[in-house]
Amino acid sequence: MKVLDRVFSLLLILGGVGHTIGSFVVFGNRPEELLWSLCTSLFIFLLGAVNVLRAGRPRDAPLAWIAVCFNVLWLMAGIQFGYVIHNMLDLRVSAFAVITIVLTELSLHATVQGKRTGRMPIE
Repeated sequence: MKVLDRVFSLLLILGGVGHTIGSFVVFGNRPEELLWSLCTSLFIFLLGAVNVLRAGRPRDAPLAWIAVCFNVLWLMAGIQFGYVIHNMLDLRVSAFAVITIVLTELSLHATVQGKRTGRMPIE
């Protein structure tokens, strides 16, 4: 489970790399849009880092809940993006959706595991 968790967390981070490159390609000469797009890339990197950290701390329920909340928010943002571009099957939308759904499920599993043990070990 931990390997799957880390693989999908790293896929999210790689998606952030792709988002960053795409931001420079599309918005390279429009600094206002580029700034906002790069802020989204920063969020993706942070969310990926939180998920990597959570994968290493399987019984840390508060961290898992943070990951659940922000994974769901990222999923909602991705779905809204698909709606805005009128293409819910766009690779950007579907890839981030699949990755985020898997990470959300793994985070929910970690919250249950953390509640079951009732402790948060330092690992």
